[in-house]
Amino acid sequence: MKIDDVSVSTTVFNRFSLEFPQYFDVDVAIAGAGPAGLVAACFLADAGKKVVVFERKLSIGGGMWGGGMMFPVIVVQKDSTHILEHAGVNIKKEQQGYFSADAIESVTKLAAVAIDAGAKFFNAMTVEDVLIYNKRVNGFVINWSAVDAAGLHVDPLSIRAKACIDATGHPAEVCRITRKKMRPSTGPLCESRDLVEGSMSAMEGEKAVVENTKEVYPGLYVAGMCANAVFGSYRMGPIFGGMLLSGKKVADIILKEL
Repeated sequence: MKIDDVSVSTTVFNRFSLEFPQYFDVDVAIAGAGPAGLVAACFLADAGKKVVVFERKLSIGGGMWGGGMMFPVIVVQKDSTHILEHAGVNIKKEQQGYFSADAIESVTKLAAVAIDAGAKFFNAMTVEDVLIYNKRVNGFVINWSAVDAAGLHVDPLSIRAKACIDATGHPAEVCRITRKKMRPSTGPLCESRDLVEGSMSAMEGEKAVVENTKEVYPGLYVAGMCANAVFGSYRMGPIFGGMLLSGKKVADIILKEL
């Protein structure tokens, strides 16, 4: 049977219309599909949790896509190599005990294992607000990224989740929203903090990003560079081991809670 333009459009619309509503109520909702978000999605889905990831850009992978200054190579420390190996990424041992990997291979394979485990990704969608019930973050408010970019007034949709992860990187977008809505007087998201990470220090930043991965509001967890932005810790360059370990840590924390 000949396929025409209308049948193609119908197929796209029908499949999306069937799949999208299945993720209005999930175990874990993740904002950001960078390295930490990808790893968290992978291990949460591996454990049988219903996971949805919203990425505001068309492409997933965050800063990992670009490697270092657009050379598609990333560096990781030994402690994190098991995560790349879990995804089937080829790694190469370098000097002083560090390892390197192809940035594009790393992103695509981490995404593939997360999807194979059951995680669902929706790109070009922005988390513009949070749901709060009984002083607990229990979901995201989402809209098309194009709506946000155009400054249009279009009402959003809501996603309910037992746990939410802000993995939006340097901007810490969900944490900024939550701080405005919950207005704490103390704690990591108090009004006095700028939610901006410090200067670059790869070694210090690597340690801090794992240490800072935790629950910052009831129901809301931080991972990846978002964690360092929230706590004012160092930023890193094209070294991603801490990001991977942060994604694994936040998954482990949530699995214990759930």
